[in-house]
Amino acid sequence: MDRTSALAAFAALGQPTRLDVFRLLVKAGADGMAAGELARALDVRQNTLSANLSVLVQSGMIRNRREGRSIRYFSDMDGMRGLLAFLMEDCCGGHPDLCQPVIDEIACAC
Repeated sequence: MDRTSALAAFAALGQPTRLDVFRLLVKAGADGMAAGELARALDVRQNTLSANLSVLVQSGMIRNRREGRSIRYFSDMDGMRGLLAFLMEDCCGGHPDLCQPVIDEIACAC
């Protein structure tokens, strides 16, 4: 991930509703959630949610898939890994063992 993409991801996640959406989609895992489910779970109007989903898709933090008349959303784990890798690039001044506690903390046990 380059600096421009990282800034777009941070800007997308820097708004409360979008951060809540992203975290909910991470929790939903491979099943993702339909837009209506997201709106209900977060108690957000659908038109407001739609604008926020668009920002997240453009930032590469989530992806979507059309299912008939509905759209299902998923966290984009490649996007998240890219952002984390960008943050940890050149970690710890050449002493990767110092970064291991952070890596252990964010590693998925699923």
